[in-house]
Amino acid sequence: MTYPRSFSHIGISVTDLEQAVDFYTKTLGWYVIMPPTDVVSDDSAIGVMCNDVFGEGWGKFRIAHLATGDRIGVELFEFENAQKPDNNFEYWKTGVFHFCVQDPDVEGLAKKIVANGGKQRMPVREYYPGEKPYRMVYCEDPFGNLIEIYSHSYELTYSAGAYQGNSQ
Repeated sequence: MTYPRSFSHIGISVTDLEQAVDFYTKTLGWYVIMPPTDVVSDDSAIGVMCNDVFGEGWGKFRIAHLATGDRIGVELFEFENAQKPDNNFEYWKTGVFHFCVQDPDVEGLAKKIVANGGKQRMPVREYYPGEKPYRMVYCEDPFGNLIEIYSHSYELTYSAGAYQGNSQ
């Protein structure tokens, strides 16, 4: 049977795990549920699972687990030889190219991202200027991962009939 599954967590690669934990806790208010931890290739349950995922010879990595205000998990990974690419925005390639958070103060959160080492990629824009109060902006964390900010929920932003003005 097909039914809508809940979102559990997302994994984000970074070049400095402590800096990433600091950024996400101070900027987005996410909280630590497991502090930075080393994971090594061995015959432990996590070592074997990582062999399944990454293949043999991955060596070791560091990981921290955070959670959002709505209890979605965020795994932050720092792999050996982690690199921040010059262009981390190859949107035309298959894969996740951003994640989105919701905050009614889009402008304030964008400024906070910049103040904490991130970047604002564009001006704040309105989805339906003069019709609906939905705003959005794309930013980056200090590692080049894209963060979109919505002023309203995803469902409200895309549902027909929301904020239609004089409908009775």
